[in-house]
Amino acid sequence: MGNIKIELKWAIIFSVVGLLWMVLEKLCGLHGKYLDYQLYLTNLFAIPAIWMMVLALKEKKKMAYNGQMNYKQGLISGIIISAIIALLSPFTQWITSFVITPEYFPNVIRRSVELGYYTSTEEAQANFNYKNYAIQGAIFSFIMGVVTTAIAMIFIRTKKNNISN
Repeated sequence: MGNIKIELKWAIIFSVVGLLWMVLEKLCGLHGKYLDYQLYLTNLFAIPAIWMMVLALKEKKKMAYNGQMNYKQGLISGIIISAIIALLSPFTQWITSFVITPEYFPNVIRRSVELGYYTSTEEAQANFNYKNYAIQGAIFSFIMGVVTTAIAMIFIRTKKNNISN
């Protein structure tokens, strides 16, 4: 497995960019006035998320493997990055929930009951809370990181005529 400095670096970059994305969402009103659009627009974070994973894997290929990285080596690197992001996720969710946008959960709870997604405030509170978001965020970030890596490595890996895969 060796040195994981590159994976740690990119997991931290990913987490910081995720926090900046939350600040952007808040500044755009997606946690308040335009909350109804947040459910859809937050998914645009997939674009920088995929881009960061690709940059991380390319750096790993260049710096750790001298430009010769097979699929398995890249997959392992992506799994490590994804695991570190997942481990950092409850902390970044805490910063989001209690520092950046503490009004998000009360707003989304109220709005989801108004729209009839939940029949009561208590039912909505059971879904929209720090604990649920921390757990879901950790699981989702790990799964999506591994899936992104699995696909990206098809293109990033060194082709068979240059290295064994």
